[in-house]
Amino acid sequence: MEPRDKALALIERYDAELRAQLPDGTDIFDAHLHLGHDIDGMVGDYDQLEALMAKYGISRAFMFCLDEADHHPAFSAANDRTLAFGARSGGRLIPFVRLDLNETPLEEARRCLDAGARGIKLHPRAQKFTATDERLGPVFAFAAEHRVPILIHGGRGLPPIADGLRALVDRYPEATLIIAHAGIADLAGLARCMAGRKGVLFDTSTWSPIDLLDFYRQVPPEQVVYASDYPYGQQPSSLLIALKTARYAGYTDDQLRGMLGGTANALADGRDLPEPTEPVGSELYTQPMQLARIHQYLSMATPLLWTRQADTVGVLGLAINTCAERNGHTADADRIRELLEAARDLWLSIPSLEDEVEQRLLMRLTHRLVHIADIEAVTAA
Repeated sequence: MEPRDKALALIERYDAELRAQLPDGTDIFDAHLHLGHDIDGMVGDYDQLEALMAKYGISRAFMFCLDEADHHPAFSAANDRTLAFGARSGGRLIPFVRLDLNETPLEEARRCLDAGARGIKLHPRAQKFTATDERLGPVFAFAAEHRVPILIHGGRGLPPIADGLRALVDRYPEATLIIAHAGIADLAGLARCMAGRKGVLFDTSTWSPIDLLDFYRQVPPEQVVYASDYPYGQQPSSLLIALKTARYAGYTDDQLRGMLGGTANALADGRDLPEPTEPVGSELYTQPMQLARIHQYLSMATPLLWTRQADTVGVLGLAINTCAERNGHTADADRIRELLEAARDLWLSIPSLEDEVEQRLLMRLTHRLVHIADIEAVTAA
């Protein structure tokens, strides 16, 4: 079997496993995805997204543009495309207006809300501002007045953001806030000041299953909403990481239904958000040494895949060899090895391709296999 065919067959197998693990009656709402063309080369394609949502049973989503090449002035052209995508979807894609604090943010927010936008997206890393920027106050005041949520980047590339966001939430409690990427930029600080605060949500769009396990133990499930970060996040790994880590942490089926769709649906429909209870999970994480080594090697492989480099270090081979240990975790190790051998063969085939687009697609497929393998290694019983 060709490497690509083998990889796709494995993805289909995990699609089936995902469907089997979803609680009955689950409605999936993706609280964070993009359409457009980012300046880093990533593309969120409308037709591909529609196909993915149909395949994985995702009923609705909050949607906004990427950091587009034509974002000057004020993301106006990109926001117009976002509004058009929302209209084209018949309501399944709920448009958020992306703002640049340097370029008439309130005027652009007002223009887009009048045209149908139902939320605001802020990206402090991409647009080069901090959580203590005084220009955020009027944006939060606007969101509170118009009862629309703000989704703000809370992932890599930021200084601590908890104190700045806490001050804004204290001043504008009517403004619902969604902190993206599980708030990993300042997780402990954000959990201390935001856990238990109704109206503050966190989305699950982060790569590391260890991050999510640490996150779940600090933030109540009623404040957690599923998100893929498409096109950066891929399926089925985006849903698998949220589902399997939440189950590992101890979420009930009702809490899973809320995280995967119930809470975001309430927000989108203007209904009351659930009252936060208590976080779920342990501050201690124990793992067989074999699986810990596999996770370590796959964490080393990930930045190579992100930057489209060859595995000159040989970390994937180390992970595959570690799977050969026979110490009571044979079934888990064999499942992981199958994924990694397919990823290795695919990775090795990429340099022979002349088409750059095809190279990019196969590198992302390789990453998807490695990501699923890492989720398996971290969440194995």
